[in-house]
Amino acid sequence: MPTLSADSLRAFTTALFQAGGVNQEEADRVAHSLVEANLRGHDSHGVIRVVQYLAAIGDGRLQPGAPLEIVSETPALLVADAHWGLGQVQGHRLLRKLEVKAKQIGLAAGTMKRCGHIGRLGEFGEAATADGLAFMATVNNHGFARPVAPPGGREPRISTNPICFAVPTQADPIVLDIGTSVCAEGKVRVAYNKGAQVPEGWLLDADGLPTTDPSVLYHEPLGTILPLGGAQAYKGFGLGLLLDMLAGGLSGGPCSNPDAPRMVCNAVFFLVMDVEQFAGAEHFLREVTTLAEAVRSCPRAEGVNEILCPGDPERKQRQTRVQNGIPLDDGTWSQLSAAATQRRVPIPPF
Repeated sequence: MPTLSADSLRAFTTALFQAGGVNQEEADRVAHSLVEANLRGHDSHGVIRVVQYLAAIGDGRLQPGAPLEIVSETPALLVADAHWGLGQVQGHRLLRKLEVKAKQIGLAAGTMKRCGHIGRLGEFGEAATADGLAFMATVNNHGFARPVAPPGGREPRISTNPICFAVPTQADPIVLDIGTSVCAEGKVRVAYNKGAQVPEGWLLDADGLPTTDPSVLYHEPLGTILPLGGAQAYKGFGLGLLLDMLAGGLSGGPCSNPDAPRMVCNAVFFLVMDVEQFAGAEHFLREVTTLAEAVRSCPRAEGVNEILCPGDPERKQRQTRVQNGIPLDDGTWSQLSAAATQRRVPIPPF
């Protein structure tokens, strides 16, 4: 299994995007975002996406250099059209604009339609909390890529529709970033690239029967990903359904539908809150920090070494991978190497 340092993988990824027609600034932004996802253990949102993005750039579905057009605006609201721009680029542009508004009046909400895949939502939560702001976000897949069926159903109806909440504390932020399906589609793609099976309880085949074969998401007849919640999956599906409606309905983009074109994009909703203008930052930080410490110090059951808060596993994984390198599965490395050879980009040693 190839293992690369973060710096080497980031430089390689940047070079691939530049060879694909992306300018230096945008290539740096997207490469940084993807490699940071790998560092945090979210390989589903890491460099596995490079080939997918390059293909979409090559056939015009993604447009490097696209502007973020403000369609409508109030003191607390932005509605934007990303014009199929690269998602990580447009996502940070939107966040910066909302942060300015939130610091002026307390909170601000914004949406984007026609936005490229924005990657790991937790990245935007981390950026907001670094400025002392609280954050909430969701996206849908702009109508396309509907791998989740309702409980009892055999055909997919919605996308995996993640939700992210992030709050600052007196120490590290608390960042919850989860899909409303039992797993992200990208995690199934990672297993597919590896030629491995997925855990039981993730997938159903086209007949609605349990399977551990990841290929059911990529070859007809298509299977589905189970909603979050196990025996009470209606909770996860209901949450995903409402988030799909909000992301599509508020942004001007589509909700999940069978006629949506094949895209690599999201409809986006962000909400940014300035904790200072509610009950005050001092109160907020004291209370949330005390609660986080109480959770981590909870008496542990036998065999449990540590209790973690949301965001802790990612920080621990990042420390490990910064020190030991980022492992890539052979399938992903083969795809990256082929893309590099095609574009005459030097392939780094590992």
